Amino acid sequence: MKQRPQPLPDDDAKARLDALAQVFADLKKADDVKAFLRDLCTPAELEAMTDRWRVVPLLLKNIPYREIHELTRVSVTTIGRVARTLEHGAGGYAAAVDRCNKRAVSFTEKTT
Repeated sequence: MKQRPQPLPDDDAKARLDALAQVFADLKKADDVKAFLRDLCTPAELEAMTDRWRVVPLLLKNIPYREIHELTRVSVTTIGRVARTLEHGAGGYAAAVDRCNKRAVSFTEKTT
């Protein structure tokens, strides 16, 4: 990860993260978010983020790390980091999973 010679003060870093989060919140369509991510991130960063997101549902199903690795080719180290973040992180994965689950339920209700 990029290191600055002198780190930003915590207030600056928080304000910048808040501004970036607001941009995501303001984008309403998945295609717009995808375009923004492609402009914002390198291909390696996108791959890292999609790898992390891919393993979340598998971890929530209590699939062993090695099996997740076999299914996804995501490194066991990355899988472990995601698992730790699921348990001890800021709650972002849980909020995203909850939102996806609600969308899936509402979609199912509309089609049945």
